[in-house]
Amino acid sequence: MAMRLATEYVKTRMQLTEEQFAEFIQMFVNHQASLQVKVLENGNHEVVLQDDAGQDVILSFERKWNYYVLQGSCRITNMNLVNLMRKAVSSFKGSAIVHRIYSSYTMVYQYERGTVVKITEMRDTGQKVIYEYRDTAGELQQLFQKDAVEQEIGMIQEQIDGLLDLRNSMTETEIRRHIDGRLKALTHRLFVLEA
Repeated sequence: MAMRLATEYVKTRMQLTEEQFAEFIQMFVNHQASLQVKVLENGNHEVVLQDDAGQDVILSFERKWNYYVLQGSCRITNMNLVNLMRKAVSSFKGSAIVHRIYSSYTMVYQYERGTVVKITEMRDTGQKVIYEYRDTAGELQQLFQKDAVEQEIGMIQEQIDGLLDLRNSMTETEIRRHIDGRLKALTHRLFVLEA
């Protein structure tokens, strides 16, 4: 199995309440991550995580109303911190584009509201989609709409059958012409729906 060299959070966004921000910090503390929380003059916070080889990973949280908003990027090599960031993005419904970098390829993960929606493998020779979220609810809605078309086809067929019976029982040519016009319109609509 290939060894991961680093993980880059290229584009990360999380919006945390004060309580969630405290949970975020506690998550790292519980897993023995070395960190400092700096409170800036304007109410913003910086979370500084100690990565491998003494490098700092700085996560800047901007204070907006009653939320702490993280927007930015960082590069992490420590697997414990990588796993904690992944867990944080998932738990706090964050959005992110994450590059997991290996020696000969990069796996790109796209998160939306804490869920992986797409995984792409990128190599020098090109890229390949490994996973992509499917909108099952949307697909079910389309199936329902297809059912609505089938129901309309059934109703039109019943109307045509009724008009044909009525036409066969009529002797007046004017009424028969009117029924023929209506039959023509219904058969055209039926043709459109079945196409």
